[in-house]
Amino acid sequence: MVNVVFRTHSGEETAVDIPEEGNLMEAAVANNISGIAADCGGSMVCGTCHVMVAPEWQEKLPEQSEMEKDILSYVPEPQPSSRLTCQIPVTAELEGIVLQLPEHQH
Repeated sequence: MVNVVFRTHSGEETAVDIPEEGNLMEAAVANNISGIAADCGGSMVCGTCHVMVAPEWQEKLPEQSEMEKDILSYVPEPQPSSRLTCQIPVTAELEGIVLQLPEHQH
């Protein structure tokens, strides 16, 4: 199991232990994380699984595809640290990662 922390815009944190399978969006949905809408179900067309990832975690994530970069350009208030959770596989290297949720997904 991998411990992942989802932090809301207001600072509330929800820690979940998730198996090393699937992606962070699926884990968020399975754990009823408020703020991850996942409207497209992981098809990478909506951007409603957007989070910000601290710089120290970026090197542990897969590189962004051009499509992910494109989708992120349309999310509210994109940041250099913005990622789509549907594009981040759950791996042991992510143990303890904190994912900052944006104020709004739409």
